[in-house]
Amino acid sequence: MITILTVSLLTRCDFIERAFTYKDKTKELIENLLKEDYDQVMKSFAMEHEMAKNTDPDVMKQGLIKFRESMIQDFGRNLDYRFMKAEKNWSTEKEKNTPPNTTVALIEFSNGKDFGVFRVLFDDVSGKMLNINTLNVKQPIPNMTLFWLFGLLALCVPAFNIYVIREVKRSSLKRKWLKYLSIVIFNVPAVTFAAVNGLSLKLLNFQILLGISFGYMGYLNSFWTFGLPLGGLYWVLKLKRGKDEPSVSLATSQETQIGTG
Repeated sequence: MITILTVSLLTRCDFIERAFTYKDKTKELIENLLKEDYDQVMKSFAMEHEMAKNTDPDVMKQGLIKFRESMIQDFGRNLDYRFMKAEKNWSTEKEKNTPPNTTVALIEFSNGKDFGVFRVLFDDVSGKMLNINTLNVKQPIPNMTLFWLFGLLALCVPAFNIYVIREVKRSSLKRKWLKYLSIVIFNVPAVTFAAVNGLSLKLLNFQILLGISFGYMGYLNSFWTFGLPLGGLYWVLKLKRGKDEPSVSLATSQETQIGTG
């Protein structure tokens, strides 16, 4: 068991270490491509890999020339790059699996006005590329000020839920763990603000991590989501009603009896 855990941790560390190199390798290839340095571009590919054995270098070069022309036409020559994510896919559907010993990386690129995304397949053994293409994405760079302002609003939900949990803890309610659970789970419906797609509402989407979720992987995958804190609202109103209920003390009752005697 310890051996399996050690191998798993080492594999994960190696995966993370490689992921940090993917952006620079993609940038190097694209910059060489834009300069028409095809010899250096070819060196970035894992031509010795089994998947590339039947690849004709001349045909590949013609494809790179077309790819370069398309890039310049759509985005120009001056690009910035940002790592989005790296992943391996395992699925019961064979066509959705990542080929053995390979990793898919998504690298965002922009020209200061619009952005796109490269999908790059890397060979885990050599660290070189097996394939690169652009996703069908060309979007204006979004206004991230609105994105972060919405984030401030979203952060109010976990702050409110934490406040209610503290109030429940201080109360005389029984089975408090059930109250905590309802506060954590019942955050629904969910409101999402995505940097690219803007606002959306999902009626049956539960936000169970105190009412909020967050993503920041390039413009395309940046979002804030918060759920309406129904559980927290219910228990804070319940506690407030309990405090507002009138109570009659024994001393008050005795004084009333004496006064009417």
